[in-house]
Amino acid sequence: MKQNRLVHLFIAAFLIFVTTMSGSGCANAIAPSGGPRDSLPPLLVSVNPKDSMMGFSGNKIVFNFNEFVELDNAQSNVIVSPYPKTPPGIESKLRTITVKLRDTLEVGTTYSINFGNGIKDINEGNVAKNLTYIFSTGTTIDDHSITGKVIVAETGKTDSTMIVMLHRTGDDSALVKERPRYITKLDGNGNFIFRNLPAGQFFLYALKDESNQRRYLSKRNLFAFYEKPVQVDTSIGQYVLYAYEEKDTTGGAVPGFSQGGARPSATATAAADKDKRLKYRTSLDNNSQDLLSNLVFDFTTTLKNFDSTKFLFLDEAFKPVPVYSFVRDTSNRKITLVHKWKENTPYNIILEKEFAEDSAGRMIPRRDTLSFKTLREADYGSIHIRFNNIDLNRKPVLQLIQGNDVRHSFKLLTRDFNQKLFKPGEYEMRILFDENGNGIWDAGEFFKVRRQPEKVQPITRKLLIKANWDNDVTVEL
Repeated sequence: MKQNRLVHLFIAAFLIFVTTMSGSGCANAIAPSGGPRDSLPPLLVSVNPKDSMMGFSGNKIVFNFNEFVELDNAQSNVIVSPYPKTPPGIESKLRTITVKLRDTLEVGTTYSINFGNGIKDINEGNVAKNLTYIFSTGTTIDDHSITGKVIVAETGKTDSTMIVMLHRTGDDSALVKERPRYITKLDGNGNFIFRNLPAGQFFLYALKDESNQRRYLSKRNLFAFYEKPVQVDTSIGQYVLYAYEEKDTTGGAVPGFSQGGARPSATATAAADKDKRLKYRTSLDNNSQDLLSNLVFDFTTTLKNFDSTKFLFLDEAFKPVPVYSFVRDTSNRKITLVHKWKENTPYNIILEKEFAEDSAGRMIPRRDTLSFKTLREADYGSIHIRFNNIDLNRKPVLQLIQGNDVRHSFKLLTRDFNQKLFKPGEYEMRILFDENGNGIWDAGEFFKVRRQPEKVQPITRKLLIKANWDNDVTVEL
């Protein structure tokens, strides 16, 4: 009996201890254990003031959700239109998101706040995508819209990280000195839409804006422009913009904007001067020479002198090869040996110490000998491509791509392309419409010139070339 009483006292004391400890801790929001995982985004329960309110004159908007939420990267995700001089303050607390407007609101203007992917629940990170709040300081809500698509001109593909901008003025300086009136983002397919626009004339641009400056400050940024003013109240369907990186000689800066350029470090210069050997590499692949390519010598420093008499091009028996030539590039860092190769044939090259000298007086330390062999014709495949519906008047050029590099380019003079020898591999195909006929893609130029880039049409199917095989392909454009 006494023993049972002691047991009951122990149990009672233990329960009091557990209750005290659990009640003394801080409350934490803990995801429930067990059961199916929550996959639903936060649901907006109420907003104050109400959505689509007219005659708005406040400076604070409160959004209430059905669960605990948090704000993710507001600077990147949240877009306020028209674009404010001072961004709003946005805070999240428990089930509430609060927006505090810091700009003076314009009279008779429709505003929108798009949260993009910025609102998500705390437990699972489910996103309330593109939640948009609209209000007007006037008596109506503007309801005009424009849609379009942005294509990277050089590849024919899209870059969904770009933004699209509307400016009120079409002056060159506006892109550099002023922020846009409206901005929007691209979806995964490169499409965009502006909603709740007023009637009137705008100028349409797209920009890869990694620094969130909303201005075109560097020619190294992808950029696109629509060549005519956009009249918002008269829809023409979809606007298509072609983005490009402009080639420049100003270190990337655009007119009206200056930026400091980095100078070579003293450490790097001293390290280069310390090495007294001239260094180079060749285009040989495992001592094999492609029948379709020239042999390229690529130097790490700029050459001052090249003596072709010290460059001995020899056959298998070390006898001089009769017909060949050299080409030096404009950077003076490449020397190309041009020769019509024989298949499956050994060659030798002897480089005397004095064959080349760079601007610092460096030469190779001693005579160097290269021995290599050309590939066989059986190592290649033949190809025939039939292009249906291609417009030959647009000067099409077939580009074959591996990785991000254009490996081969061929001007198309007929709808049939034939090549007896072609290096095996898998290639992406695209068609360059070569307006100026120079065989390469040319970027656009905006400032003063307003020239659009040349267009490229990607081909969805890939080209697989097999060695010692006749490869026959039909392409529908």
